[in-house]
Amino acid sequence: MAAICHPSFINRRPEKILFPLGKTYATPGAVALLQELELSPFEFIARHWQGDWGDLDPEDVQANVAALRYGYRLLSSYEIGSGQKLWIITEADRSATTLLLPEEY
Repeated sequence: MAAICHPSFINRRPEKILFPLGKTYATPGAVALLQELELSPFEFIARHWQGDWGDLDPEDVQANVAALRYGYRLLSSYEIGSGQKLWIITEADRSATTLLLPEEY
């Protein structure tokens, strides 16, 4: 996995931060898809960080609400491109956040 570290992202922290991200990573598939679609990973990371979980069903949203309270793993899912999905997972211990495609899980 390639670590994501970009100075402009560090300087543009979201206003509402709900949890620590830990180290941030992206799988090769996620990097390739984002590059292909000319999308920045930082927009999706910021949404995840602020509790915009994307395209989740109500049960998964409630699981994230519980995860914030009790320290479980957090999941966001964003539809990008033509039906492609980008997942972002923050580990329960908040040590790492990873951007990945569902098939890379």
